[in-house]
Amino acid sequence: MDGARSHGASADRHRRAPGRIGTAAVSGRTLSIAGYAALFDIPDGAKDVIVPGAFARTLADRQQAIPLYWQHRPEQRIGTVRLAEEDGRGLRVVADIDNPDSRAVSALLAREVNGLSFGYRARGFRRTADGRLLEDIELLEVSLVTHPLQHGARVHFVQ
Repeated sequence: MDGARSHGASADRHRRAPGRIGTAAVSGRTLSIAGYAALFDIPDGAKDVIVPGAFARTLADRQQAIPLYWQHRPEQRIGTVRLAEEDGRGLRVVADIDNPDSRAVSALLAREVNGLSFGYRARGFRRTADGRLLEDIELLEVSLVTHPLQHGARVHFVQ
């Protein structure tokens, strides 16, 4: 499929990651979060499955920092992903939220939101009887979200 995909009616697809939140005191001017923005080999709500290695090219080629958005809204950039890497489970991310007094941080610390998701373009995929196998993904952004399309895509650490 050409172009960007999205949860809902828009054109970008968003994925989310697993975990439970452990909290530490917020200090300084940034708050760091860690979690999984995507899980391998687990169907999401749209029945897409991400295969290991799907992010390899985009991570190797990336020249600029990956933005961290609130609820996939580009006008609400809340920080920057400082680490994005594939491991045996999925796409692990560590991000810094720039404003510790923001609505996003308040919701995160109150455990009202802990989902992760990502916007992408599918550069390579195969159709299956159940959906798609995503084999090559161009990562556009990571978002802190209320309802991840991939249920297990969650923030698991906050510091």
